Amino acid sequence: MARIYLIDDHPIVRAGLSALLQGAGHTIVGEGEDITQALSDVNRLAPDVLMLDLHLDGRSGFEVLAEMQRRQLSTRVIVLSMSDQPRNVAEALRMGASGYVLKGSAGVELVAAIDAVMQGRRYLGEGLTDIAVQGLTTDTERGNTLSPRERQILVMVASGKSSAAIGEELHLSPKTVDTYRSRLMAKLELADVPALVRWAIREKLIDL
Repeated sequence: MARIYLIDDHPIVRAGLSALLQGAGHTIVGEGEDITQALSDVNRLAPDVLMLDLHLDGRSGFEVLAEMQRRQLSTRVIVLSMSDQPRNVAEALRMGASGYVLKGSAGVELVAAIDAVMQGRRYLGEGLTDIAVQGLTTDTERGNTLSPRERQILVMVASGKSSAAIGEELHLSPKTVDTYRSRLMAKLELADVPALVRWAIREKLIDL
């Protein structure tokens, strides 16, 4: 049986998950909705499995996945989300999630996911395999739409350089650099600079 930690910003969801999983013989070692506290708890408690919602109050579950990768924590992560967007499924798997289950799934599927990841296997909920493949394929196609200049600026932004520094190096105005950045992020469907950094690392354009 697994020792499980729950991260979800809805107390009623955590209560339902706790009842379901304890009924299946698992132990809930902790729960929370605050990312900083949850990461501290996971680091201290070392649960076997972390059940993670992607959409938390004002923050993203991807932050948790990124930080767990950075700390090289051994806890297996199962994403439990309402989102079946190909990009979210593919990104979660790339960032180390061992499983992905939709919140509308039956309880038996969540229990099956825990059993699978405890045995060292990945688990994708019903219908999510094709969605994950679609997300992976689409990402590659989007990357191919970037111009050489956009790709150059992407690498510089992802490396932490400001628009002013990039402009000085490339003999462009900061406003022009901002325009390039906005355009390439729109092409890649990235919401913010942290997402751009993750994309660049994944595509091996920059190193960690």
